[in-house]
Amino acid sequence: QVQLVESGGGLVQPGGSLRLSCTASGFTSRFFVIAWFRQAPGKEREGVACANNIDGEIYYVDSVKGRLTISRDNAKNTAYLQMNSLKPEDTAVYYCAARAQPYLSCSGSSGAYTYWGQGTQVTVSS
Repeated sequence: QVQLVESGGGLVQPGGSLRLSCTASGFTSRFFVIAWFRQAPGKEREGVACANNIDGEIYYVDSVKGRLTISRDNAKNTAYLQMNSLKPEDTAVYYCAARAQPYLSCSGSSGAYTYWGQGTQVTVSS
């Protein structure tokens, strides 16, 4: 059974940092695209970062470039999202997601992903 579990969210002041983790089980995640999405209240789910181990492809939405970094530890079947210089507009529930088949490419569309974690709340506020 495929499962993704996020952790690491919380409350942080503007300019602060958080590191989110996404631990996969039930499949060998190194062959699959893993992405991070976020959804703020009243807004659509937005793809923020994606990493493809097969060809080294990494994608970031423009609003997070230079502040958020996606990485993966294949030995731990875990993906991370290091979040620096956080802004109030980064406040959202953050989800990790995996595509259904190995060897696919990154996509910014939530519909391209089959497996989802439960989400972790990130709140940036003073």
